Amino acid sequence: MCGIIGISSQYEIKYTLTSALRSLQHRGQQAAGVATMNNNFMHLKKDLGLVKEVISAYDMTYLQGSMGIGHVRYPTTGSANDPEQAQPFYVNSPFGIMIAHNGNLTNAESLREDVLRKNHRHVRTKSDSEILTNVFAFELEQQTTHQKLNNEKIFNAIASLNHRISGAYAVVGLIADYGLIAFRDPFGIRPLIYGQKTESDGSVTYIISSESSAIEINGFKVIRDVLPGEALIITKDGVLETKICHPNPKLYICIFEYVYLARPDSIIENVTVQLARRNMGKYLAQQIKLLNLDIDIVVPVPDTSRTIAIEVSDALQKPYRESFVKNHFTGRTFMLTNPVERQIAVRNKLNPVAIDFKDKNVLLVDDSIVRGTTSKEIISIVRDCGAKKVYIASAAPEVKFPNVYGIDMPTHNELIAYKRTNDEICSIIGADKVIFQTLEDLKQSITDINPDITSFDASCFDGKYVTGDIDEKYLDGIFSVEWN
Repeated sequence: MCGIIGISSQYEIKYTLTSALRSLQHRGQQAAGVATMNNNFMHLKKDLGLVKEVISAYDMTYLQGSMGIGHVRYPTTGSANDPEQAQPFYVNSPFGIMIAHNGNLTNAESLREDVLRKNHRHVRTKSDSEILTNVFAFELEQQTTHQKLNNEKIFNAIASLNHRISGAYAVVGLIADYGLIAFRDPFGIRPLIYGQKTESDGSVTYIISSESSAIEINGFKVIRDVLPGEALIITKDGVLETKICHPNPKLYICIFEYVYLARPDSIIENVTVQLARRNMGKYLAQQIKLLNLDIDIVVPVPDTSRTIAIEVSDALQKPYRESFVKNHFTGRTFMLTNPVERQIAVRNKLNPVAIDFKDKNVLLVDDSIVRGTTSKEIISIVRDCGAKKVYIASAAPEVKFPNVYGIDMPTHNELIAYKRTNDEICSIIGADKVIFQTLEDLKQSITDINPDITSFDASCFDGKYVTGDIDEKYLDGIFSVEWN
């Protein structure tokens, strides 16, 4: 769950590039980086921290060029505080290539050996994104030995890459003195969308982003989602060409994007995230009604669940209360890799309005319950305020399986729902009742808006891994792998 941006123009793009990247800050807060290209010159700045901390006023003096890419990093497992893992990654052969990647490669370890032993390319870090960069560089080199670079050769290189790598990947990149590229894995697991803006001289500036919100905020018009298996090339003279680079692509968009990851003002695969979350609330309320719970107030766990909780409140005809004051400067606790840090961060992030909870039967509404650490802490806060009963409802089903495609829920042991009943979950987090959305209703929340979406990556809920290369041996070995 990183965020990526690519921009191609006939004008300087550094300010638009960093502005768009800040619009994706919610997708990654551990590291940030931007790369720009001015003909054959490439400039790079990346480090640990938020975009505003990494990119200084001084950096803006040398980040020259009319093309650029950006990345905000969200670590899954391993090397969370390693600045070497920040993106974009750079290789100088062939041509000079910069790559930024959102997702995880599931065959990263075998690819690493191939890159080192067969392709004779050196990989400096344990990042799967650096491996991807080198695979692309090698395949491009195979296409262009003693030959001039053109779009056909780049598309061929991406097609070859698609046959070699497995997992989730949405990618933007720069090829020195040639242009901007972007491509999406053949399952379309991670989102990627592009837009454009016509300048005063009639030239077109293109933008490629993880989410539509970053496109619209910066004055661009959304064109469409990049298709599964599709690649885009924008040459330095501003000509766009697209091509499907896989023989059998099919969309399996990550359903967790709609639950939590994406901004509510984004549109993914023609589904407005805000509308999907409203539907989640309506379906969740139907389940809650069947339980005949004695509920006095409905309270969201801000911010993602606010829309969901409003719909639950309306359907149950129970008062909706904003009973947590959120400190928006603490970041998203879901992204913290250390459980002690996460527990402390919850207390720092959410402060209760105690009078709302005293002597009340409270229904808390959250977008999901993954590890249970946050839920347990929040329920404890509510009980300390004098609540009589505390129920908690999740807009997502029970997270029972590791996610291997780029979300920080990688191991069985971290998942509170793994091999546990709802009563056991309830006991662990200290609730009087826990209610989970069904997977069928969650899918319906989205397909009600766009019936053309027929398949999802819902592996963290149902254990079905669409890439077909995940087994128990792989899952047992996750601890030893350091991801993007």
